[in-house]
Amino acid sequence: MNYLESVVLGVVEGLTEFLPVSSTGHLTIAEKILGLQIDDDSVTAYTAVIQMGPIVAVILYFLRDIVAIVRGWCVGLLKAEERGTQEYRMGWYAIVGTIPIGIVGLLAKDLVSGPLRSLWWVGGALIGWSFVMVWAERVGRQDRGERQLSMKDAIFVGLMQCIALIPGVSRSGATISAGLFRGLDRVTATRLSFFLSIPALLAAGLYELKDVQGIPVGPTLVGAVVAFVVAYATVAWLLRFVSHHPITWFVPYRVALGVIVLTLVATGVVSAT
Repeated sequence: MNYLESVVLGVVEGLTEFLPVSSTGHLTIAEKILGLQIDDDSVTAYTAVIQMGPIVAVILYFLRDIVAIVRGWCVGLLKAEERGTQEYRMGWYAIVGTIPIGIVGLLAKDLVSGPLRSLWWVGGALIGWSFVMVWAERVGRQDRGERQLSMKDAIFVGLMQCIALIPGVSRSGATISAGLFRGLDRVTATRLSFFLSIPALLAAGLYELKDVQGIPVGPTLVGAVVAFVVAYATVAWLLRFVSHHPITWFVPYRVALGVIVLTLVATGVVSAT
């Protein structure tokens, strides 16, 4: 992998990690276009490692909130009278909400990094989950804010995050939709999606470091840095966007891309793996 390929993949990762369009799906497509072996362990690991860039971006963007949550959670562990604070509860929401994807991710690792990396899955999931996003926007009451979050919300959103292990679904698309199904307003659902992404993506990136073999350190660092810069801008933009627009705005793009991918594979223009 050379530096140009790393920059391309970094831009793709940074743009799509937090948008409901599937970063893994887009990276799989981009890697295929670049002629990389998409089901190779080192390429899969590289994909996970450059996600560290967007993780750092979201941590810095929400640093004040994160510090308050960590402080509130730690204080709450020591002082019972502090356990009613929003920060203490949010700390537990992030921890408990991350457990499902941690378990499923480990158990289904070979499936996720192997057969599910097929472009058949990517194209199908891009189209299929679009209908779920439309459904979530239509039935979601969106009458509950961050102060009304509960452990049930965190568990439900955490379980839905597991579905995003399928390339093409989109982690943010799954978690934001889950929040809408629970009646959360769009901004609250998006913020919860961001908070749950931090431990999940951080753990995935660290776990995959052992498999980054045959890929130079330089291009890997460049990809992560580019992903960080682009992701930071994307996070800021997305929060402003969802405060005024439904996530269904992304559906036409998802469906169109899914149709293109499936058509190219079906006609033999590109191979599925």
